Amino acid sequence: MDATAVREAADLLLQAYAAGKPIAPLIETYPGATVEDAYRIQLDQVRVWTEGGDEIKGHKVGLASAAMQRQMGVDQPDYGHLTGTMFHLEHQPIPVDSFLQPRIEPEIAFVLGRKLSGPGVTVADAVRAVDFVVPALEIVDSRIEDWRISIVDTIADNASSGGVVLGSKPTALSSVDLRLAGCTLHSGGELVATGAGGAVLGSPLNALVWLANTVGPLGIDLEPGHVVLPGSMTKAIPLRPGDTVVSTVAGLGSVTAVFGSKEDA
Repeated sequence: MDATAVREAADLLLQAYAAGKPIAPLIETYPGATVEDAYRIQLDQVRVWTEGGDEIKGHKVGLASAAMQRQMGVDQPDYGHLTGTMFHLEHQPIPVDSFLQPRIEPEIAFVLGRKLSGPGVTVADAVRAVDFVVPALEIVDSRIEDWRISIVDTIADNASSGGVVLGSKPTALSSVDLRLAGCTLHSGGELVATGAGGAVLGSPLNALVWLANTVGPLGIDLEPGHVVLPGSMTKAIPLRPGDTVVSTVAGLGSVTAVFGSKEDA
């Protein structure tokens, strides 16, 4: 894709939220688009957001489970940017209708205390860089109609990022084995999914290492204070106004997200 086509595709995605209507898959509109093109489209939107006053607050890793990689026909994860406007407070109503097709996933969020600059980052480097971890809920959303996404579509759509709710109890990384940490996901008081940290590339730390080494050659560092979402421990579930979703992670505690309409915000 040339620069004009990249900008056009980015504009289509930006307009989807403005219009409140998903668009056709980009891979249909631009059948020759590659993964590299998709990241260029993503970055063009990030530029628009930051020029408009938003701020990069971290990154997310998507397609972190073997099952999702098989479904998308890829052999590695992808990543997206987390901006300040994506973060929502625990227990405070989040307007579901400000998203298009929202779903929610439980994660273990890393909060960095040191910069991570790839390539060459090891697990030991990543451990030293983590200040603390908290349970988190990620709202994933798609601006592609009916979630008919290819790998190109989800990357261009900022890895289907929507929002983040962080738990308020920080835990030292040394206090928990993230691989074995079990997770339950409840919605409306009903158990809807279970999982464990090992579902995320064998360990969420592996996702953090992958991210640092992937974005480093692009000139992107993971900065102190940034939040990194390494990937979901369970399947994603759809969201509706009135839902209360709770993720509980062994050794980390719980995080609660409450969803309402725009009038509740």
